[in-house]
Amino acid sequence: MKKQIAIFLLMAAVFAAAYLLPLSSLGVAEGPFFEAPAMLQDYAHHHVLTCLIPAFFIAGGITVFVSRASVMKYFGPTANKVLAYGVASVSGSMLAVCSCTVLPIFSGIHKRGAGLGPAIAFLYSGPAINVLAIILTARVLGWRFGLARAVGAVLFSVAIGFLMHLIFLKEERRRAAAGFAVPRDDGRPLWKQAAYFGAMVAILVFANWGKPGEGMEGTLYGFIYSIRYAIAAFFLVALLIMLASWFRRDELKEWTGSTWNFAKQILPLLFAGVLVAGFLLGRPGHEALIPSKWVASLVGGNSIRANLFASVSGALMYFATLTEVPILQGLIGAGMGKGPALALLLAGPALSLPNMLVIRSVLGMKKTLVYVSLVAVMATISGLIFGLIQI
Repeated sequence: MKKQIAIFLLMAAVFAAAYLLPLSSLGVAEGPFFEAPAMLQDYAHHHVLTCLIPAFFIAGGITVFVSRASVMKYFGPTANKVLAYGVASVSGSMLAVCSCTVLPIFSGIHKRGAGLGPAIAFLYSGPAINVLAIILTARVLGWRFGLARAVGAVLFSVAIGFLMHLIFLKEERRRAAAGFAVPRDDGRPLWKQAAYFGAMVAILVFANWGKPGEGMEGTLYGFIYSIRYAIAAFFLVALLIMLASWFRRDELKEWTGSTWNFAKQILPLLFAGVLVAGFLLGRPGHEALIPSKWVASLVGGNSIRANLFASVSGALMYFATLTEVPILQGLIGAGMGKGPALALLLAGPALSLPNMLVIRSVLGMKKTLVYVSLVAVMATISGLIFGLIQI
């Protein structure tokens, strides 16, 4: 217990330091040594409290309260493939989360017994098949970009998951043959489970509701944005009432323990990855070790090199939800080709350097490299095709 308290206090101290860091006292206002802590501070301000913490609790709830039999039925290695990949894609798209926020939920599903293919489909679909981002893409960059992103992301989700399943088929069969323990039945009705998880997902979605673009202030989307915290608070109160009324004390203890296990596994890797990404690439609109003009000069036209560079650089960068659209708008204005732009759209939101570090801790180096390579190659090919169509 003392060790766990010490770990918690250390992580809290790092978060507090990042959140409250007086950047002006560093003596520099630009460059990689400024961008690394600046990006970490931006991450602490906008993603930890409203994104990651709700995601950790959802992941902990999946591990403790979701029947392993249910996970095996819909996502397991022996589940119906059409159903498994269909459910994984749809459930991921409803979250509208970034590449880091989806990680603890993915880890919880995989730990609970989901097959590698459906789990990977969910991992990609969460940040990539973001309905709000696709609508914004179509509005800002044109309907062709929006349609290509939507179609490409849906196909990617299923194709990459299925390819991962085929590549590691022997391991999947061994995992399925090993079997899983039958979970306890606490007698809680399905509607209570749905309400419990629905409230947590609603908190995650509305607390992170993206700022409306130009011309959207008077729409329903803009109105929801103006009251997003009130809606999130409503669902938080509803969740607390459910916890007090429906759950036993030992269940709540197990839930918080599982949540803590995800947090201490994932947060340190994310913080380290954000620092490295900030040092190398910086925040959008700010220069770090790799100048942005280099990126723009390397992604003009529609060559294989330009598309591959766009997909790889996008995979290494960190995009908060919905920020990829204005970034791409600036890059296209600076001369980026339409093919490489789509390649970055398909690879960037779903991957990032922090994201890769955590996936490695869950799946191992080999599977992580294969997954990242599949995303980069498929994004490159899609960019080439899209670029040719646009010519």
